[in-house]
Amino acid sequence: MSAAAPRSPDVPHSSAPDRTAADRAATRVAPTDRLAWLAAWAVVTGLMLWPALWNGFPLIYADTGGYLMRPVTGTLSIGRSALYGSFLLAGMPLDFWPVVIVQAGITAWLIVTVMRLIAGARPLAAVLVGLALAILTALPWYAAQLMPDVMAGWAVLALVLLVVRPDALPRWQAVLLAAVVAVAIAAHMGTLALCIGLLGCVTAYGVAAHLVRRTVPLPRPKLGTAAAAVAAGLLLAPLSNLALTGHFAFTPGGSSFLFGRLVQDGIVGRYLDQHCPDPAISLCPYRDKLPATADEWLWTHASPLYRLGNWQGYGDESARIAAATLRLYPLDHLAAAARATAGQLVLFRTTLAVSPGDNADALDALGRLLPPDALARFHDARQQREKPDVAALNLVHVPAAVLAVMVTLYGIAGGRRRVPVPTRLLCGAVLLALLGNAAVCGVFSNPNDRYQSRLIWLAVLAAGVMLSARPRESGDPDANPGFPLARE
Repeated sequence: MSAAAPRSPDVPHSSAPDRTAADRAATRVAPTDRLAWLAAWAVVTGLMLWPALWNGFPLIYADTGGYLMRPVTGTLSIGRSALYGSFLLAGMPLDFWPVVIVQAGITAWLIVTVMRLIAGARPLAAVLVGLALAILTALPWYAAQLMPDVMAGWAVLALVLLVVRPDALPRWQAVLLAAVVAVAIAAHMGTLALCIGLLGCVTAYGVAAHLVRRTVPLPRPKLGTAAAAVAAGLLLAPLSNLALTGHFAFTPGGSSFLFGRLVQDGIVGRYLDQHCPDPAISLCPYRDKLPATADEWLWTHASPLYRLGNWQGYGDESARIAAATLRLYPLDHLAAAARATAGQLVLFRTTLAVSPGDNADALDALGRLLPPDALARFHDARQQREKPDVAALNLVHVPAAVLAVMVTLYGIAGGRRRVPVPTRLLCGAVLLALLGNAAVCGVFSNPNDRYQSRLIWLAVLAAGVMLSARPRESGDPDANPGFPLARE
């Protein structure tokens, strides 16, 4: 990889094509190195699979059954992507092992690509960072789980590569990265909101870099492929639902999750106290029976939600009440949103669903769909048989995450003179992703350890990139992989 020397504002645009060609030539991998990188990818893939291998079967979560049943029944359901459900269904004949192998393989490919193109590291460094991620974070637990949670991190890393190192990517890799973003968006609507937020931040940064180009030569991102990837995800989400369920629509449930959080925060109760009794408000008879938490509102059969028609039948009124409370109590909404975001930021413990009550839907779906021999293997897995408590992992995972976030902050603020530009941009993107994810999940759903732990590993990866990247003033041309500085 070659260094990108700062350019003055007088450097003409005509030099850009030469730089692009040089950057691609510099990042071309020799055959022997290609084998080494392939071996690194294979090792990291294996590291991402260790929880499933230890368990004896891919891990499940309470929502696994909801995803799996979407293509089987041909129906949409709250927060459950039919596209991801079809992915699960395709892997079911082989006990879902193809699903987790693909998830682990894509995860490893992104880690290895970031280490090669952002850090400028060697294959051994990528393996060591993969080992750190496997031990210090929940990443392998998500890669080995029959859930789309691991894809949120995919989307962040793919967007970073498309924005920070577009000139170093072969066309097929750029297309594959864009496909990863699109599929991640279609698999979970929370990832859509996260990607739009990240793209908006990068766009604002690009505008700022353009405005100050004559005085401060800031790196200027390239947004074309990244924007196209997000747009493809926006289209793939309803198109996949149309193909699998006959409904051209996004995966439903966003307003229901938000309403549950408003119930938990007491905002709905305040509205009902001021407007009930009112025959036009069907929730009024239940104002003294509102659940204390969003989870109870959404998932317990004793909830008024089920008496009022579930998310399908109660969607219109819940949307009207939410809009009315936003108009009547804007400061309460703002304070509650800030609390939810702050609360989500510090919730990132590793968890594993082992209770039959929590996993009831998944157990029911797998019991109906798996043949007897596969069902016996499923029930013989540690998750079902031993019901292991993984809380001890957080004695390592939580401190590692906190330390990694501090290192990532240093990569932006304190290490400007020594940390390469692409590494600083990765650190910035990771911190923005963590903040954006906390806002999206905390505000529009409900603070939960799982929501943040599925992304906090990105901070550990960013710290690993910082430790692997060579300092800028080392004189090594690979110390600052090519990234164009803002210019006329």
